[in-house]
Amino acid sequence: MRRLRLAFLGTPDFAVPSLAALIAAGHELAAVYTRPPRPAGRGRKPRHSPVHAFAAASGLPVRSPADFKDAAAPAAFAALALDAAVVVAYGLLLPPAVLAAPRLGCVNAHASLLPRWRGAAPIQRALLAGDRETGVTIMVLDEGLDTGPILTAEALAIGPRMTSAELHDRLAALSARLLVAALDGLAAGRLAPRPQPQAGVTYAPKLTPADGRLDWRRPAAELERRVRACDPRPGAWFEAAGTRVKALAAELVEDGGDAAPGRVLDDRLTVACGQGALRPTRLQRAGGAALAAAEFLRGFPLPAGTLLP
Repeated sequence: MRRLRLAFLGTPDFAVPSLAALIAAGHELAAVYTRPPRPAGRGRKPRHSPVHAFAAASGLPVRSPADFKDAAAPAAFAALALDAAVVVAYGLLLPPAVLAAPRLGCVNAHASLLPRWRGAAPIQRALLAGDRETGVTIMVLDEGLDTGPILTAEALAIGPRMTSAELHDRLAALSARLLVAALDGLAAGRLAPRPQPQAGVTYAPKLTPADGRLDWRRPAAELERRVRACDPRPGAWFEAAGTRVKALAAELVEDGGDAAPGRVLDDRLTVACGQGALRPTRLQRAGGAALAAAEFLRGFPLPAGTLLP
């Protein structure tokens, strides 16, 4: 394996395994770029990103420009004299001057099998769509949104009960492994970028809290996927007695009878849907603890016959 001089650009916890893998592989990390600290917690004190915290603990120099619009930022990046830059969920689009600066380009790990699910939320969108597999694509970045040529990719099966959080962790580990191998292949000339297919392009916009709402008129299978896709963020939810209730986990019930969508069918909170029924199994009210359904219903009864909006 050739030792490369790299910059790493990433922000959330998804990117941390990739940075750790590059360090373990013996590459030289000239700088780590991450998004600036953001207010968090009850005190709204500035908090470093997971990548910032890991890099600082590893003794790596950290840079956190707000953007690359000022000419000084691309110039400082170019001055690093990099073999390559590695980008994993950084959160900023890179201008042409930055993309062109490293000798081998900017290599990106994206959590889907491109060109499916370009964009910010490929993990959640794959679950929402009921995809049976996803994966990681390693590509060389260009000026488009996840449109760059592909170096390598590997598929990962999506289990029938897999949540966004579980899929996130598996894809983060896969990204780390593929990145190290792809960089080695690129540096040695064994891997050459190939254009993405023109067919099969889909986009994965970021989920908002509105995406977590459970519309009981929809099929139960779709709502069960929504619960898993929105775990942990932005969270699936429904309204009951004027209160927003988070559904942290749920299971399918095949037979919803002919009850109106939103009708509670029994004392276990089985809810009729447009097709089939859904039974939330773990719930949480605002400011409250996450509780198993039986315990939740003791403090917030929703008896059979209740019609949820």
